[in-house]
Amino acid sequence: MKTILIADSGSTKTDWCLTHDGTPVCQVRTKGMNPFQMTAEEMEQEIRDALLPMLPTAEVEALYFYGAGCTPEKQPLVEQALRRCLTLTARCEVASDMLGAARGICGHAPGIACILGTGSNSCAYDGSQITHNVSPLGFILGDEGSGAVLGRTLVGDILKNQLPRHIIDRFNEKYRLTPAEIIDRVYRQKLPNRFLASFAPFLSENLDEPCIEALVKDAFRRFLQRNVKQYAHWDSLPIGFNGSIALAFRAPLETVMHEEGMHLGRIIQAPMEGLVDYHKA
Repeated sequence: MKTILIADSGSTKTDWCLTHDGTPVCQVRTKGMNPFQMTAEEMEQEIRDALLPMLPTAEVEALYFYGAGCTPEKQPLVEQALRRCLTLTARCEVASDMLGAARGICGHAPGIACILGTGSNSCAYDGSQITHNVSPLGFILGDEGSGAVLGRTLVGDILKNQLPRHIIDRFNEKYRLTPAEIIDRVYRQKLPNRFLASFAPFLSENLDEPCIEALVKDAFRRFLQRNVKQYAHWDSLPIGFNGSIALAFRAPLETVMHEEGMHLGRIIQAPMEGLVDYHKA
C-alpha cells in the first residue's frame, strides 16, 4: 500500500493530506511554513507539535510539499525540516506554491495556471513542470487582479471621491474608517496587502453597481493582458484559476476572458483536491 503525504502551504496556513493508494485518509491544518519567515528549527517544531500527533503514522513513502517562499535556494531548508520529523522511504519533493496550483488546476495536461487570492500569480505549465513564470511583483508593482489590488483601487477611489456618493456612503457606513486610519494601516502597519484585500467582499456585495463591475473587470483585464498574454499559445490553451477572488468574481472574470479571446479552464478554491488526483495518477 502506497502512503503519500501532500502539503499545500501558504504564509498563514498549511493544509496536509495523507493518502493510501490515492485515497485521502487524514487531513490536517497547521500554521503556514514559509522559509522566508521561519527557520528550519521553527518549521520542525510546528511539524512535531501540530502535524505528527494528528497523523496515524510518521512513515510515508513519498512527500510532496508545495509552499509559498519555496524558492530553489530555500527548498533544501524545508526538505531538511521535513526529513528530520518524518520517516521517508522514497521521494521528498519541495516545490513552489505556483507549481502546486498548476498541478492542482491542470493535472497532467498542459495549460496556463493562475492564482487570484490576496495576491496573484500565473505560469505556463507543460503537464508536469512550470515552463514560464511572469513575476507577480507584489501588490505595489504588480499583483493585478488580486484582492489586495482590488481593495487598493477601491479605497483610492473612495478617498479621492471617484465613485458615486451612495457607494462612498455605503462604504463608510460599513467600515467606519477615517482617512487617517486607512493611511496608517496601509503605510505604517504590518501586512497592508491583507488589510486592502479585506475590502474585496464589499466589491462582491455591490457588483450590480456599474462602477464596481467596471472596477473589477478592469483589474482582471490588466491581469490577463500584463501576465497571461506573455505565455505562448494563450489563445488556445485552457486558463485555470485557484483562489478566493477567482471564485467570488467568476462571472466578470469569464466575461473579460471571453472579450480577450481566452478559454477558461477549471476554477477551484484550493489545489489540494487536484493534487491528490495528480499524485494518484
